[in-house]
Amino acid sequence: MDKLRAMQTFVAIVDQGSLSAAARALDSSLPAVVRTLAALETSLDVRLLNRTTRRQALTEEGLAYLDTCRRILGELHEAEARLAERHEAPTGTLVVTAPVLFGQLHVAPALHRFLRAYPAIKCRLLLNDRVVNLWEEGIDVGIRISPLDDSTLVAQTLGAIRRVVVASPACLAEQGEVTHPRELIGKNCIRAYGVGYAQWRFWEKGERGEGGREFAVPVDGNLEVNHGLAAIEACIGGLGYGSFLSYQVVGPLADGRLKRVLTDYEGPARPVSIVYPHARLLPSRTRAFVEWMKKELRDVPMV
Repeated sequence: MDKLRAMQTFVAIVDQGSLSAAARALDSSLPAVVRTLAALETSLDVRLLNRTTRRQALTEEGLAYLDTCRRILGELHEAEARLAERHEAPTGTLVVTAPVLFGQLHVAPALHRFLRAYPAIKCRLLLNDRVVNLWEEGIDVGIRISPLDDSTLVAQTLGAIRRVVVASPACLAEQGEVTHPRELIGKNCIRAYGVGYAQWRFWEKGERGEGGREFAVPVDGNLEVNHGLAAIEACIGGLGYGSFLSYQVVGPLADGRLKRVLTDYEGPARPVSIVYPHARLLPSRTRAFVEWMKKELRDVPMV
């Protein structure tokens, strides 16, 4: 007996609702379908379907075996699809979302290189700083800077970031360097909307750096902006202290235009992940993009 063919026949009988309908769907004869089901039940030594002249119903064993058949046949279909894709260039439209500044700095350049490598793919890149619902908004892939709280999504970690406080050498010379977060009260702080701009959060470490608790410090200043890049430029210009995600200020920290302060009070690292709705039966364009971004962003300095 061809066991895979028998599994396909059993699934067709259940899906089509009758032996005769399954025979038509499989382009087979009714006697052949009957023989295949009987041989399958004999080989398993269980009854999969209770059948009468008017209706059929799955037995408890049949219900469990149906799930197994669907999984095996699905994995076989996926394996065959992957082999077929090796001979065809990925095509179609890909919809990607990412946080605004991370998307501008890292995702967009990597996407440009991806599209040059796969010219048959079209892409829509949506940059915004809200957490979007991939299912509801028809998005194929997202870049997330936060723990994943949706169990229906698959996530692969690309790196980690922290929220850091920085200031320019000129600002530190003028205002003095703070050694505890509460010393920010009364300092000129540049606030960016959307990140708790009126209160900055810190982590009070316990003994030997273990444990600890989160606390907030109210901040104020003479500049509020709705875009992180403008706030970073203001910090570089010496206007005041700023609070940013670490990847946003890697360059200014590396060349000395900004200095990182209050490092002992930084909170735990946050994962940067690439997420997508499901792992099985991904279109080749989505699978190619995920693998491309994993390689492109692997060495991006973040923390």
